[in-house]
Amino acid sequence: MKRTICVLLVTIFLSSIFADTTVQEALSQTSIQLNPNAVPKWTNQLTKAPLIYAANNMTDSSGKLIRQEYVVKIKEFQQQLLPTVDSNGNPTGFGTSTVWGFEGEAKDPVTGESLGLVRSTPGCSFEAIQGVPVQVKWVNALVDSSGNPLPNLFAVDPTLNWANPNSIQSPNPNSIPAGGYLEAQSPVPISIHLHGGETPSTSDGNPDAWWTPNGLHGPAYNTEMPTDNNSAVFVYPNEQQATTLWYHDHAMGITRLTVMSGLAGFYILRSSDDQVAKLLPEGEYEIPLAIQDRSFLTDGSLFYSNKGTDAAVHPYWNPTFLGNTVMVNGLVWPNMDVKQGQYRFRILDGSNSRFYTLHFSNGMAFTQIGSDGGYLKAPESLTSLVISPGERVDLLVDFSNIPAGEKIVLQNSNLTLTANEKQNVGQIMQFTVGNTKGVSPQNLPQELNPTLKGGFPNLPSPSKTRTLTLVEQGIAPNTVAMLLYCLPYEAAATEKPEVGTTEDWVIVNPTMNSHPIHLHLIQFQLVERQTIASTQYMYDWETLNGNLPLNQSAKNLDLNRYLEGQPTKPVQNEQCWKDTIQADAGMVTVIRVRFAPQDGSNYTFDPTNGPGYVWHCHILEHEDNSMMRPLIIGGSNFQITPLFLIIVGIIIVVVVGLFAFRRFRRKSDRK
Repeated sequence: MKRTICVLLVTIFLSSIFADTTVQEALSQTSIQLNPNAVPKWTNQLTKAPLIYAANNMTDSSGKLIRQEYVVKIKEFQQQLLPTVDSNGNPTGFGTSTVWGFEGEAKDPVTGESLGLVRSTPGCSFEAIQGVPVQVKWVNALVDSSGNPLPNLFAVDPTLNWANPNSIQSPNPNSIPAGGYLEAQSPVPISIHLHGGETPSTSDGNPDAWWTPNGLHGPAYNTEMPTDNNSAVFVYPNEQQATTLWYHDHAMGITRLTVMSGLAGFYILRSSDDQVAKLLPEGEYEIPLAIQDRSFLTDGSLFYSNKGTDAAVHPYWNPTFLGNTVMVNGLVWPNMDVKQGQYRFRILDGSNSRFYTLHFSNGMAFTQIGSDGGYLKAPESLTSLVISPGERVDLLVDFSNIPAGEKIVLQNSNLTLTANEKQNVGQIMQFTVGNTKGVSPQNLPQELNPTLKGGFPNLPSPSKTRTLTLVEQGIAPNTVAMLLYCLPYEAAATEKPEVGTTEDWVIVNPTMNSHPIHLHLIQFQLVERQTIASTQYMYDWETLNGNLPLNQSAKNLDLNRYLEGQPTKPVQNEQCWKDTIQADAGMVTVIRVRFAPQDGSNYTFDPTNGPGYVWHCHILEHEDNSMMRPLIIGGSNFQITPLFLIIVGIIIVVVVGLFAFRRFRRKSDRK
């Protein structure tokens, strides 16, 4: 009896010690990884553009549209991502996948037919109108059927600087539960960011502006109007140029996990004054395409590694994620039947880390007309282009002269791919050409974007130049962190430009990887790129500055001593507005940034108000581990313009005239 009691007490004691581990092992992924060669290609069918959210249109007394309102919920659900049949029509046995996505009232993108509540990943697209604000109530509904907060789908790494809604202490990495630390897994914080949006910082989705399903809020939380404690109301002014934007979660330290879970979607901004759009395919011939690489388990679950490359420091964090399948608009390796005509494809690289070199299997040319911030300066015919995470490209693809029945594959010919990878992540989606005639191509003007007239870049000369070095803490594969300008995110802000000013940012990348650098709030222009003697530069830089991370701004070297060859000016399809730029390995990339709208006018909101903005690498694994810094806008939103000077001059003349007239009257009265 005593022995039984002793055994029972020991069991209870050990259970209490390892309860956290046991629970998390139950949450861990136990199936084996799915071999991508077992997944049939081109049997998933992509039939149309993503659905569109249905707006609640608000008008004034005259009937003029003044605002569009939406309620969008973030939820967990099942969705069929993998193909259900093989090329012979036989069932694959692949079930649905647990995903996170967005739920809202939706309509058909072509017919406008109301479809009621729809949930999906990627989420439905917003169709916004230039000059008409959009108001979105974002609801964190990541709860189970009983209303209890759900856990993250993947292991949160609490050794990073992260949202930390439960305010837990950073754990000892020597004890690593397989599926994540219980108190870090739930509740899930979110903060939705409109990528590329010219938006007040109070609606920008600041990493610290998160909220949870049970009403916990981050230190920068804001809502533009009172709402439920599991929600935030954001307002997007939509004053910028018509373009392709996208929305995704941006919560501190977990963006790689939430986007991997499905939290992303398109935001299309249109303008009634857009004369180019009248010459472009529309309706069924205009298709946004979100390209994302994914890996799966044999049960259909999404797979994301829960083993860190240096587990003694960060138990779950990896410096990159490279999936072994490619998903387009939520379908793995889809086929799309097209007519013999021209299509407009708005393409997003929505992957965590993967760059794509896009080209067609038959070598056909396509025309790029747009990028992140709107139309290019001029259309450019290409046979391939490189797109990095966060970037968008607006392409015209003409199938008019392709024989009916021909199949063309959009491929990824990135030079880093192995022979096996070329057969998997080297393939993106297939187009099957039918025998029905579609839209005929129209002649485009050679000048697409009036704000890019003249020489490029056409922004004013900079009043300040910043040299910003990208560095890696630790030696790959045991990378500890990726840093911008040698400082972690939590260090005091160093990028504090004045509103309305123009700066050159000299981004020095001596690392082995290209980094897509994204600035919130503004669109900028590329100035040039130039090769640098990376090894010598990094050796001298570390000698001068010491060990990473630093607790103060880095001391800069004389960059001219390390530059090699001649600078390369932007090619034609880089002559455009950008919010995300490829800072290539071993290169210096110079961008010109004006902290004002694209036309140089004043913002319709105060960008100096609120928690501020950020700039970061858009490889999400890097962003989540310190490769992000605050961007704080200072000064006054008011700018002195020629019109202002004219008005002031008129006022002065009137005042002086009135003063002189009054003096004259007084003298006359005395006489």
